[in-house]
Amino acid sequence: MSAHDPIAACARLIAESRSIGVLTGAGISTNAGIPDFRGPRGLYVTKRYDPDKVFDIDHFYRDQKPFYEFARDFVGLETSIQPTPAHRFLAGLEQDGKSVGIVTQNIDALHQRAGSGQVYEMHGSFQNSYCLDCGERFAFDHLQKKIAEELVPHCPCGGVIKPDIVFFGEGVKYLTEAMELAQKADLFFVIGTSCVVYPAAMIPSYARGRIVIINKHPVTLAAGDVALSVEEDADVFLTEVKKSLEEF
Repeated sequence: MSAHDPIAACARLIAESRSIGVLTGAGISTNAGIPDFRGPRGLYVTKRYDPDKVFDIDHFYRDQKPFYEFARDFVGLETSIQPTPAHRFLAGLEQDGKSVGIVTQNIDALHQRAGSGQVYEMHGSFQNSYCLDCGERFAFDHLQKKIAEELVPHCPCGGVIKPDIVFFGEGVKYLTEAMELAQKADLFFVIGTSCVVYPAAMIPSYARGRIVIINKHPVTLAAGDVALSVEEDADVFLTEVKKSLEEF
């Protein structure tokens, strides 16, 4: 397929597909105001927070304060941000009758807020949390209130509350479901991720259908039938694809 007109090419691929799988990374949420941890202004570059302390599970068990300093900022962001046009585009495909499944590395829950129904959060999210001692589970609003009131949120039993997100040293979630989704989809999108973090980076290699990559920076996949690779802002590109789809 010619990529001379990538917008039309992408629209045609979507129009010809029934089952669509998607892998998203931080790049789909940066326009919502969430910094890409690995970007030029990201957490790992600016060192505003030390990732070795914030996201390491062994360190969390010893000292929760560094993580909750980050969490306080992130939860504040999460209450004010809105899904981007790219998030809404994917939800719109589902509303238009396509079978759409999304695997995301993000912990911001923006896919669900945009209206997507089948979302596998490989790294979890802040939407649920639980007590490390008694296991009692809490909804996001409870954690939000606790974070505002306590340096380190605690359960009524006295145990430390941990958001249901995946730390370094913990296994990712929904890996089997993600691989099965890639295998079943006749079109698979890679959006806003450079595919350098494993095991998420290996998900596209399970795709048996055609692959479309949309990312601001080059992406190298280990395998797969890459029909289209676009180095553009996902919001800008997919907004144009949406217009082009109206012709089909």
